[in-house]
Amino acid sequence: MSENKERPWLRYYEPEVPAALEYPRATMPDLVEKAAVDFPERNAIVFAGVEITYRMLVGMMHKFAAALHGLGVRKGDRVALMSPNSPHYAVAYLAAQKTGAVVVQVNPMYVERELEHILNDAGCRVIIAYDALYPRIKSIRESTPLEHVLLFSLGKPAGTADDCALPAEQLLEQNPPAPPAVDIDPVEDLAVLQYTGGTTGVSKGAMLTHRNIVANALQVVSWFTGCRYGQERVLSVLPFFHVYGMTVAMNFALTIAATQIILPRFEINQVLETINTHRPTLFPGVPTMYVAINNYPEIGRYDLRSINYCISGSAPLPVDVAEKFEQLTGGYLVEGYGLTETSPVTHCNPLKGRRKVGSIGLPVPDTLCKIVDLETGEQELPPGEVGELCINGPQVMKGYWNMPEETACSLRDGWVYTGDVAKMDEDGYFYIVERKKDMIIAGGYNIYPREVEEVLFEHPKVMEAVVAGVPDRYRGETVKAYVVLKKGQTACEEELIQYCRGRLAAYKAPRQVEFRDSLPKTIVGKVLRRYLRDEEAAAARQDDGENK
Repeated sequence: MSENKERPWLRYYEPEVPAALEYPRATMPDLVEKAAVDFPERNAIVFAGVEITYRMLVGMMHKFAAALHGLGVRKGDRVALMSPNSPHYAVAYLAAQKTGAVVVQVNPMYVERELEHILNDAGCRVIIAYDALYPRIKSIRESTPLEHVLLFSLGKPAGTADDCALPAEQLLEQNPPAPPAVDIDPVEDLAVLQYTGGTTGVSKGAMLTHRNIVANALQVVSWFTGCRYGQERVLSVLPFFHVYGMTVAMNFALTIAATQIILPRFEINQVLETINTHRPTLFPGVPTMYVAINNYPEIGRYDLRSINYCISGSAPLPVDVAEKFEQLTGGYLVEGYGLTETSPVTHCNPLKGRRKVGSIGLPVPDTLCKIVDLETGEQELPPGEVGELCINGPQVMKGYWNMPEETACSLRDGWVYTGDVAKMDEDGYFYIVERKKDMIIAGGYNIYPREVEEVLFEHPKVMEAVVAGVPDRYRGETVKAYVVLKKGQTACEEELIQYCRGRLAAYKAPRQVEFRDSLPKTIVGKVLRRYLRDEEAAAARQDDGENK
């Protein structure tokens, strides 16, 4: 069979995009050290008025690696990292990998029970965190394997530390730039343990090797054919603790020796002022960011024309949003697709070539994709037929941490079975027909209903609860809970929302609660979640029709 028959998407690659790449036997720290040799005085990071050159970044990485080694961190140990975006995050991420440790990225919005689960499951001996988060860490520390807590501040210290925590800045100052010599096999050794929810709500740690994350960064670089090594400026506002932000913002920038302009969060005024002042050339994001910029009332006050390339992920990108943003900037905004298990990028629409409405685009270099039947997962389907999307490539994870059965189910002969229902057309463009059956994608965050439902079931007044994603003009979807109360009980919407907020990260908590006498169910008693979603979609369509 010809290559174009097996990989029809290659016909639609832009001329400069290679079908295959050569991958160095390197880690992310190796690539940063190379950048420091090539461009020692070029700014690697700009943050809150502070500029850090590549020479300085490597020095900080080496010092902090020495500090971690001095605390007993060895190859294969898991080191948790819990912080919003900052230079400290990049330094800690690189330093831990330099020692051969595995970085466990933790969402700083997690509440105590979420944090406790990850620290215990991963067996983390060390956590490096933003000092304002220390009360959460302290409250669960005794029930975890933690031996060391290292804290840093993003300005004035939060004043929450005590004798049980060490100041990370002090460790940096006290240690020489003499990292340990560690023999790392990029293909086999783990770099990152990235936790993801499962369709059952069970949190799983995807094991990403050094080869996985370096390969994926290079795959993304190859797609953006106009990128110049040592000359780009990347606006990094996507959260680094998320695999998408880790790859398309932080790792991407470090791989091409770019200047990374880091913001801790997306705040529209700050983002626009930053673009105006620092003139980024690349701005990876999620649809809600581009929507906010497009609809900003005084957008004409800002010059966005420095932006050449943007990749949007985590949720579908409406065509009108992309078109308006491209008009504002004069650059390219394309939709991509990926998942935690693939480091994450697997597909992207061409920058200058043919884009198809509703498509996630073409597989990136060295990425094989197929659609298989939904029943057995064994029969490969022809173009146009709907089935499960499966992916193979150098970015595919090694498996799930301590979950051999889950690994065997999701990873078969090197192929990741995504759980996403999709199709491929005759040209090799892929389309997601339905995301993982029950998952909610709100503002770029993946939310698994089962996790929210379990919290609702803990409420003493709740008899039954089901959670579904409902249409939301800004977030794409939002979380809605349908609740049946116990006989004789009364409760208000706000009571249950606040109850969930106290036990879940804020973005997971329901925004809406509907009380019902009963829930729609199958004959065997299974709640018909799809029925509820269809109800909401129909209501949204009716509202849109009435508003026109």
